[in-house]
Amino acid sequence: ALDNISFEVKKNELVLLKGASGSGKSTLLSIISGISKPTSGTVFINEQEITKLPDSFASKFRNESIGFIFQKFNLIEDLSVFDNVASILIPQNLTKSEVEQKVLKSLKLAKIGHKSNVLVKKLSGGEQQRVAIARALVNEANLILADEPTANLDLTLTKNFIEILTELKKIGKTIILATHEEIFFDLEIVDKIIELKNGKVINVINT
Repeated sequence: ALDNISFEVKKNELVLLKGASGSGKSTLLSIISGISKPTSGTVFINEQEITKLPDSFASKFRNESIGFIFQKFNLIEDLSVFDNVASILIPQNLTKSEVEQKVLKSLKLAKIGHKSNVLVKKLSGGEQQRVAIARALVNEANLILADEPTANLDLTLTKNFIEILTELKKIGKTIILATHEEIFFDLEIVDKIIELKNGKVINVINT
């Protein structure tokens, strides 16, 4: 799926992975996050190699160090907004007070705190995306990965998402976002565009 991919992302950069469906963007994000393992090569995050970590350690590292925003959000519809975001913290054995503090902080950042007690299935698509963003932020990870996060949203909601991206960059987050939507490629907050085709990097643009 990927062939001879090599690049570096610096702290607080916003990097776009550009390419049509099937170009390898999602596979690359999956490998960076440790969800999938490459057949060869290595991935380093904060100077730690994650490609050879056993599954249990990889899961722990991902839970504590990486926030992932999925294309289809992967939310639990019959749970509240609060509980969906809090679910990420279950493995960390935090107190109830610590969980509440972290969840409310991430809901505020994602601008969805006013829906904290609402069931996810009663939310609009844009609101569900904000819940997905809050869930990605709740572990206070410095690296945020996003896989086609606006694929199912209209232009207004996409612009709202860009506003949140801008805020995340201001507070020091590093973001790798896979997309084929043209609106992202002219943003001032973008530092680098990596274009993929058939699993290969065909162009790198430093903006």
